[in-house]
Amino acid sequence: MKTVRHSEQTLRTALISKNPALVSQYEKLDAAERRLMNEAFRPASDLFGPITLHSQSDWITSHPEPPQDFEEFFNDPSRKTPSREKHRIYIQCIGSLGNTRIISEEYVKWLKGYCEAFFYGLTVKLLEPVPVSATGCAFRVNDSTKNLQIHAGHILHFLKKKKPEDAFCIVGVTMIDLYPRDSWNFVFGQASLTDGVGIFSFARYGGDFYSSSYKGKVKASQRQSLRDYSAFDNYYTPEVTSVLLLRSCKTLTHEIGHIFGLRHCQWLACLMQGSNHLEEADRRPLDLCPICLRKLQCAIGFNIVERYQALVRWIDDESAGTPRVTPKHSHDGNVNLPKPVEAFKEWKEWIIKCLAVVQK
Repeated sequence: MKTVRHSEQTLRTALISKNPALVSQYEKLDAAERRLMNEAFRPASDLFGPITLHSQSDWITSHPEPPQDFEEFFNDPSRKTPSREKHRIYIQCIGSLGNTRIISEEYVKWLKGYCEAFFYGLTVKLLEPVPVSATGCAFRVNDSTKNLQIHAGHILHFLKKKKPEDAFCIVGVTMIDLYPRDSWNFVFGQASLTDGVGIFSFARYGGDFYSSSYKGKVKASQRQSLRDYSAFDNYYTPEVTSVLLLRSCKTLTHEIGHIFGLRHCQWLACLMQGSNHLEEADRRPLDLCPICLRKLQCAIGFNIVERYQALVRWIDDESAGTPRVTPKHSHDGNVNLPKPVEAFKEWKEWIIKCLAVVQK
């Protein structure tokens, strides 16, 4: 294992800049917010730690790219920010997110609520779900996994045409695996900063995706007859679990972060780190390092305390004591499906520590 450590001065410059105008901008922030952000260059900080690399296949090693500090983010001419005319994030569900209508509807509502807390200050709207056939996308059976995949680039083109006038961005979510081009095996998600569109798949986040008994595999006899979108009728979706929801929230906010102009983080352990595989994605924290937090705050203008409080409310907002309904025994009707937030508990404790620093 290798640790990526930067000097205190390097991290200070990445966060605050040496540009007098940006230094002045930072100094005008609330003193309590600065106290939290300054944890970035405190060597003994237990809130923000260095990036750890576990293998040569990890993102930073296999995809060298220049780091983006706050000054580079601020001065990026291609960066877009929400405006009075374009201030909404739209979520478009493609196919089902659960094996019943109720589960699918609840799952996308949980994602909506999470995005509203994470991108605090913006409105998130849900569009009516569409079947895969509505997108007109190409699809294939993956040679390795033997499961269905849909073409990410074609979905982005579909979303661009559907993008509402008041949208800052529109993002598609699906439980079907994605591929960006024929030569690639798969991709977790893909986004276009220029067009303000993104598509993200949660297929590989189910606990059984990589097992030999995965129910989404397409049999040889079926593969020979794949000629239309009927292959996606009643297509397998994984059981809704807390880990699946956590991974989905992580991917969704990471990719929307790119649409805001945040590039892959190489400063500290951060949601915006790149990931090549599920193990690396699981190591990423759910939230932003101070450098990326300042970038997002600059783009949206939220109060950091209010944002953290909204995230805690999202975790706490569950129907405690209600019998849990899982895809294995649920049915359509008046079903109360509790939000599975067990995997978020450790992160909630981290947020409370951050609030303690800000509210000293």
